[in-house]
Order: sequence, then C-alpha cells, then structure tokens
Amino acid sequence: MVTLEYNLAMAAAKLRQEIAESRAEIEKLRKQMSSGMHTVHKDLSLISLVPKWSGAENATPLEFLASIDRAAF
Repeated sequence: MVTLEYNLAMAAAKLRQEIAESRAEIEKLRKQMSSGMHTVHKDLSLISLVPKWSGAENATPLEFLASIDRAAF
C-alpha cells in the first residue's frame, strides 16, 4: 500500500512539473507571437520549375509536386 501511494505521489509530482514546463513554454510562445514578428510567406512552388528542368516548356507537372504546391498555400 505504501508503494502504491509513493508511486502515485511521484506520478503527481512529475505531472505537476510537466504542467509547469508546458505553461512556461506556452507563455514564451505567446510572447513571441505578440512581439510583432511578421510571418514571411515564401514562394515554395516547384511546379513552375519542373518543366524548365526537364527541358520541355509544356511538360505536365508530377502529381506529388502539385500536392506540395497546393499545401504551400
């Protein structure tokens, strides 16, 4: 019985520590977000480059590259 109570107490202490660390991390992220940092959007489009790489201006883009391009927006 003592071992079970000890294990529960240790688990509770660890959980409290993890919650405190999580709260600190959340607060840090909130400060970063509110500090006025602007999001930079990069053109991640590879589709327009593939035809030039292949040497054919009218080449059909590969489907997985098209899905990457859609996900970038």
